[in-house]
Amino acid sequence: MSGISRWLRSRLTGELARDRETALGGEGNGRSAATREAAFEHQALIEADARTAQPVDVFSVGWKTDTGVVRDHNEDAVYVFTGCLDAKASTSAFGLFMVADGMGGHAGGEEASALALRTAASHLINGVYVPLLSGVERGAELPAMGDVMRQAGEKANAAVSRNLPGSGTTLTYGMVAGSRLFVGHVGDSRAYLLRGTDAPRVLTQDHSLVRRLVEVGQLTEAEAAVHPQRNVLYRAVGQPDTPEVDVATLPLEPGDQLLLCSDGLWNMVNEAEILSVVTSSGNVQTACEKLVEAANAAGGEDNITVVLIRTNIQ
Repeated sequence: MSGISRWLRSRLTGELARDRETALGGEGNGRSAATREAAFEHQALIEADARTAQPVDVFSVGWKTDTGVVRDHNEDAVYVFTGCLDAKASTSAFGLFMVADGMGGHAGGEEASALALRTAASHLINGVYVPLLSGVERGAELPAMGDVMRQAGEKANAAVSRNLPGSGTTLTYGMVAGSRLFVGHVGDSRAYLLRGTDAPRVLTQDHSLVRRLVEVGQLTEAEAAVHPQRNVLYRAVGQPDTPEVDVATLPLEPGDQLLLCSDGLWNMVNEAEILSVVTSSGNVQTACEKLVEAANAAGGEDNITVVLIRTNIQ
């Protein structure tokens, strides 16, 4: 086992000792193409030994963001970063996947979602991936993975609140480290785990007014789906006070798929149809494109963003 693999396995073993497995609850247009879609995609592959390595295709990733039918600009943003630190060991896999849905008008929402992703991604890359690359021995003085995930959301909130007052964004992100998934979440974008043909498992809780009313029994699911205030959030990135960032961790199995999306998808396409599209598509990119098509066919009332990650964790 390489030094990097030992480092990551040690880190994850310590994480398992500290954290109980939890669930979070509940079941572009612009100045340039990069700004229009507010997308930042990087792909890193580091071979441990090019002469003897047998590369493992740890991640298959697809993503798509679309303005939708009704809106005239796209305030969603997406971030994808994957790396394999030892081509012979999927336990050294690292992936960071993010979706943000901006609010606050054309410039404010677009800039808020992009800033939140840059800030949170920078914190996680510097706090987890760079030390992993450097082979730095982890000690008790360094924060647990869950704390790093929570801090990423808090730093994103501070950056948006300070630089773009009056705007805001959702922020939902998944980080794969070895064979474990860590999820951070603020707002009403969602993360789903798809395992085989099982119904999609919602890993996040919507921080919306109507969801809270459903939870306390004042609205039914059917009433919430058409409620005029269904897009009103009580927790978002960019608010003056630091919001609570939901964090969860769970083990991954070979073939597990993680789907991140803005409410422009899940408000238009139900979970049964999401599963049908994903399982019937030839690859993850095709699945993303078909999901966006389905959301637009259902009315396309909001911007639509989807990221789908298929894992091959051994």
